[in-house]
Amino acid sequence: MRRDHRPYHIKRLRRRLEHAWVRHFLRPQLDALGPDFLFMKPWNIRIYGPNIRIGNHVHVVTTRDRRVSLSVWEYDGQEGAIDIGDYCLICPAVRLDSASGIHIGNSCMLAAGAYLTDADWHDLYDRTRPIGSTRPIVLEDNVWIGDRATVCKGVRIGRNAIVAASAVVTHDVPANAVVAGNPARQVKMLDDADRTLVTRAEMFADAEAHARRYDDIERYLLGGNTTLGWLRSLLWPRAGD
Repeated sequence: MRRDHRPYHIKRLRRRLEHAWVRHFLRPQLDALGPDFLFMKPWNIRIYGPNIRIGNHVHVVTTRDRRVSLSVWEYDGQEGAIDIGDYCLICPAVRLDSASGIHIGNSCMLAAGAYLTDADWHDLYDRTRPIGSTRPIVLEDNVWIGDRATVCKGVRIGRNAIVAASAVVTHDVPANAVVAGNPARQVKMLDDADRTLVTRAEMFADAEAHARRYDDIERYLLGGNTTLGWLRSLLWPRAGD
């Protein structure tokens, strides 16, 4: 489809269903979930293990063929944890696998297909032994992990840093750095002295106003749609749909 044919009331009903799904099916699996979350198609989110906490105003986007996976392992006295801060954005196909700890600060963005893993998952010499070497990962506030990038065990990524698409990060990244490649290397620094960095937190400085703006946009985009027109587009699509 070229555009969304749903009438406004159908889309709002879908949002309520998604919210109820999170409350009923996902919330009991989490150690903490902040209010004002927005999970799109939450039935495509997979949660495994304990010690998973998600902050306030977190947006998670999924698709049927690109699920989001949050996994924590417990083995032989070793236990992982996943902490996701406020205002974060998690895009389709993101995977977080923890055996010791993954901490994601506020206003971080994880693009589609990003992978954070704090362990090797098998011992280098004894391939029958799970977990292997493991060290925590820390993303400080306002970090942006690009499409299909991988962050490996023991890495700390500094505030405002950017990891380019498909990069493989094996060492610490300083604040305000942009890194790219495999293994990832610094390619530039952000100039935060002359340019103001605007984070996702700014979107929610007035949460009610943000919600109204979002609702106004949906009303505008879907204003001309009808239930019959939506059903027709599903059953008998035509050129331009």
